[in-house]
Amino acid sequence: MTGDLEPAVYARLIAELDGAGCRYRLIDHAPEGRTEVVSALRGHALAHAAKCLILMVKIGKKQTRYVLAVVPGDARLDLAAVKALLGASYAAFADTAKAEVLAGSVTGTVLPFSYDERLELIADPALLDGDELYFNAGRLDRSVALASEDYVRLAGPRIARIIAT
Repeated sequence: MTGDLEPAVYARLIAELDGAGCRYRLIDHAPEGRTEVVSALRGHALAHAAKCLILMVKIGKKQTRYVLAVVPGDARLDLAAVKALLGASYAAFADTAKAEVLAGSVTGTVLPFSYDERLELIADPALLDGDELYFNAGRLDRSVALASEDYVRLAGPRIARIIAT
């Protein structure tokens, strides 16, 4: 994917945050998309990072769905939990090209918001344990610290346990 969609995703995010009266801060940092590294650059606990993973899920033999799974940065996604939640026969990480098209941004900058109707948003409740959650803002060099309750209000994720215990 080329970087031409990233400014559009970033602009949409900021417009929506402002329009909804969300409490957030922007954090500029060195370009980085790996959760562990960028969390250190932003200066917060890894558990407060929103790790965004795009999955391809098969329901039976004929239906394919895509899921944006959002989990704490220090957690591991439980693919079996996603399968069980959706009654799926198969779940795996989507290929990079498809994930970037659905997210509208490159790997490492995926927002914890779905701007594509084909992408179902599911967030683990542990993500909301802190007052704020942190994520790259559709760019590698800028992040958002967003009030957790404003995230839920604006994004409207399905909340379900999807992390490995």
